Amino acid sequence: MNSPCPLCLSSSVSPAHQEGARRYFACAECNLRFLHPSARLRPEEEKARYLTHNNDIADPRYREFVRPLYDEVRKHVRAGATGLDFGSGTGPVLADMLRRAGYEVRLFDPFFQPEAENLRQTYEFIVACEVVEHVFDPAAEFRRLRLMLRSGGLLGVMTLLLDDRIDFATWYYRRDPTHVAFYSQATFRWIQRFCGFSKVWFPSNRITLLQA
Repeated sequence: MNSPCPLCLSSSVSPAHQEGARRYFACAECNLRFLHPSARLRPEEEKARYLTHNNDIADPRYREFVRPLYDEVRKHVRAGATGLDFGSGTGPVLADMLRRAGYEVRLFDPFFQPEAENLRQTYEFIVACEVVEHVFDPAAEFRRLRLMLRSGGLLGVMTLLLDDRIDFATWYYRRDPTHVAFYSQATFRWIQRFCGFSKVWFPSNRITLLQA
């Protein structure tokens, strides 16, 4: 049985790919591609997968990987601003880099930094670095992120965008078992309208910026 889109809740979905028990669907309304909920990992399996990542904040390659999002924050947000690293993971390298640049950064991660109090604050910026592709309920999470942003605040998202040049069946990004949602520029434009962001733009195919 098809599952409604977890972002826009539309039932206008069609099969996009199947690999064993892992079935993927494409939404005609918001252009999200997503894994059927029946194939999602259990929480303990998901956490175990994340613990295999070698996210050492001192690793220069890791720091270079997140630098494009760091650079966008530096470009658009004043030094000294307060922000949230949402989904900070086992090695919050982006938070470390931004703190060294003079920003105040708090952390939240459901597995590794579950400080719920940090979700009850408001921020001048929020970063979600390689996070939204793991989210089971993107509609709720993007609404929550928008409500945590102060007027004019910036949401910086790093996730590899799907476009017509990519063969979804062979795409390496799809093969990570913790990746359950795949976004395009059209998807983020839908999120902009749905959540009430004033602006969305795409500095690269891996960086999306939304302004409150």
